[in-house]
Amino acid sequence: MRGARLNVLARRFAALCLTTAASITIAAPTLAEQATSLRSRASAYEHGEGVDKDVHRAVSLYCEAARMGDAEAQYSLGWIYANGRGLTRNDELAAFFFTLAARQGHPLADRMLRYTGPAVARAPECLFDIEGRQAFPDPTPEQQKVIDLVNRVAPEYGIYPRLALAIIRAESNFNPRAVSPKMAQGLMQLIPETSLRFRVAKPFDPEQNVRGGLAYLRWLLAYFKGDVELVAAAYNAGEKAVDQYAGVPPYPETRDYVKKIKGVFQRTEHPYDPSVVQASPEWSRIRRTRQM
Repeated sequence: MRGARLNVLARRFAALCLTTAASITIAAPTLAEQATSLRSRASAYEHGEGVDKDVHRAVSLYCEAARMGDAEAQYSLGWIYANGRGLTRNDELAAFFFTLAARQGHPLADRMLRYTGPAVARAPECLFDIEGRQAFPDPTPEQQKVIDLVNRVAPEYGIYPRLALAIIRAESNFNPRAVSPKMAQGLMQLIPETSLRFRVAKPFDPEQNVRGGLAYLRWLLAYFKGDVELVAAAYNAGEKAVDQYAGVPPYPETRDYVKKIKGVFQRTEHPYDPSVVQASPEWSRIRRTRQM
C-alpha cells in the first residue's frame, strides 16, 4: 500500500516538474546583449586579454557589433583606424565610424571628428556581410549608391543591411522615385501614414526614405521578436493583418513577398531591441498556431 502511494506521489512530482519546465522559457539574448558580447570578445583580441592578440579578429568582431548598432564598437573601430593600432592608419575609415557613433550620442566620437575630419569613405565591407555582397552582385552605379547608403545608415538602427536591401529590391527595385497604386513612395515604399509615423518629410529623398524604412523595420523586429517571416509579412500587409491571422496572412501577394525576402536574407531570425516596443499582444497565439 505504502509503495503504491509512493508511486503516485512520484508520478505527481514528475508531472509537476514537466509542467514547470514547460512553463519556463529562456529569453533569447537581446540585440544589445549580443552586441555587448561581441564587443567584449573584440576587446580581448585587441588587447590580448586571455587570448593571443589579434587586431584583425578584433576588427571583425567589432564590426559585427557595429552592424548591430553598438556605438561603443563603432567608436572602438574609429580609434583603431585613427591610431593605426595593428593595421594601416586610415583617417577616412576612422571618421566613418566616429560619425556613426557620434550620431548615436557617443560622448567622445564627436570630439575625435575634429581630428579626422568628416566621413567621406564608403561604408567598409564588414558592415555589408559576405552573403549580402553575393546577393547583390554587379550592381549598377545607381544601385551602388543605394547599397552604400544602406550600409552607412543601417547600423544606426541595428538593422543588417542585407535585410533592408532585400526589402528595397522587393519594394522598388532600387528606384527612389517609385510610386505604387496605393501611394507607397520611394525606395522602401512608405505609405503616407508610415512616413508620418516615422517623421519622413520627404519620402522621395533617398536617405530620409531609407531612414524611415529602417525605423519601421526596427519597430517590427521588436514587435515580432526578430521573426523575419512575420516582419516581412507585416511590412507588406501591415502588423494588424499578421496579428489577425496569427502568422503570415493568406494573401498570395504577401506570401510571395515573404518568400522573396527570405530568399535574399536567408536567415529566419534577426537581432532586435525589446526596448523599442512591447511584443505583439498576439505573440502567444502566434506561437501556438505555429506549433499546431
